[in-house]
Amino acid sequence: MPKLVRAAVLTNYLEVTQYLGFNPRDVLAGVGLSKALLQAPEHRIPIDAAVRLLEDSAAASGCQNFGLSMAESRQLSDFGVVSLLLSHQRTLRDALQVVVNYRHLMNDSLAIFIEEADKMVIIREEVVTESPMPSRQATELAIGVMFRLCAALLGTHWHPYSVNFTHQPPDNLQLHRRLFGCTLEFGSEFNGIVCSDASLDMTNPNADPAMARYAQSYLDSLLNHEGPSILFEVRKAIYLLLPMGRATIEQIAQTQGMNVRTLQRRLKDDGCAFNDLINDVRRDLVLRYLDNPNYSLGRIADMLGYSMASSFTRWFITQFGMPPATWRSAQKHTVKSPTAPTTLPAPQKT
Repeated sequence: MPKLVRAAVLTNYLEVTQYLGFNPRDVLAGVGLSKALLQAPEHRIPIDAAVRLLEDSAAASGCQNFGLSMAESRQLSDFGVVSLLLSHQRTLRDALQVVVNYRHLMNDSLAIFIEEADKMVIIREEVVTESPMPSRQATELAIGVMFRLCAALLGTHWHPYSVNFTHQPPDNLQLHRRLFGCTLEFGSEFNGIVCSDASLDMTNPNADPAMARYAQSYLDSLLNHEGPSILFEVRKAIYLLLPMGRATIEQIAQTQGMNVRTLQRRLKDDGCAFNDLINDVRRDLVLRYLDNPNYSLGRIADMLGYSMASSFTRWFITQFGMPPATWRSAQKHTVKSPTAPTTLPAPQKT
């Protein structure tokens, strides 16, 4: 069964298409969705269909900022039943923990990791799909929504240092500058927001502890006590920690609140091994990294967990039948639209 998310992740999709004068009928049908489904926010739709819809719509409409346009008018209430708990959190740190704890009720494709060092905080985000595919629009939508959540809770006190994207900038940055109002870093090593650690501990003047307890009790009654798929949760953790050089089985087990043996047993029960998941994520990330001209092959090797570029090259040849430099050179001679998906050869059988 495919991984599902609330149709609310596509809130404002129809409004953006209307503003652009773009008829979404064909792209909706192409991913198995319809206008009626998007108008029922609690309806569950496949993650991959939602992400592919955004990419296809950006390409078909010619709007490079399609996902971010959807984020611009998002409200706290668009988080559904979780919005009440979010609005009554004492600090932004508490609110971000709520997003992590109840992500299964909002957007199960979103991986979030809060990294703190030297009075700086990086809110890392990755949109993880079941099948490898471009996710530029979904990534910008997710980061835009996170930015607006922080602004809704902190108001004029929200002053992040930068917003970072692994992909290249669009031709026109007007919308990015208007929505974020801070330094924009494209071709970065991560997707996310950089702010001061003081921002996370600013007090929310509208927080009501009693209402927060009531909302949390209600949300806990809605959670699926069987828990999310361990395979998908581990994949999301690897997406976040691999570029940081921290995607060891020990680190990943810690993110899942279990020891290494328990994680290995859970994965084995699902017919998978940890190294298989690492390899799957590497295959997906290398597509993104090689398409970014700012990344040298040495840098890509490091971000994928290889201490030597030669080891990375051997792995790539095993997976795709050619050296990464050959693939990148071939891509330079391929004419692509700014939103067109990048594809790699099918994996080689070993």
